[in-house]
Amino acid sequence: MIGLRIVPVLALLIFGYWSDGTAAADSKSEKWLSPAASAAKKNPIASTQESIGTGQKIYSKTCAMCHGKTGDANGPAVIELNIHPAKLSDPKLATEPDGSLFWKITTGKKPMPAYGKRLSETDRWNLVNYIRTLPKR
Repeated sequence: MIGLRIVPVLALLIFGYWSDGTAAADSKSEKWLSPAASAAKKNPIASTQESIGTGQKIYSKTCAMCHGKTGDANGPAVIELNIHPAKLSDPKLATEPDGSLFWKITTGKKPMPAYGKRLSETDRWNLVNYIRTLPKR
């Protein structure tokens, strides 16, 4: 019998495999690079305390189960599902353009689901602003 904690995680991951029209990259691919046009996109949401706070709430609900509370890739789903999410607390993340992070959140990469139709554009930009704070923690 599957524990009650893993059921929502499994449901989320299974749903991510059957994304509705948004092509998701495969995790077995080499380096995950966004298209140049997407990477060049500027974040229209100022990185204010309000935006970061909103992004933190979204992160806690949708990302922490895999990426961990502090972005150290140590969420509970990592062990249970044997996945290897990105370490969002890595200082190297600072070299990744906002548009690239936004694109990755939007399109997903198995087993990470695509959030393009699950989160509003504003929520995804707020999430980028919050993720930017993780390497500083």
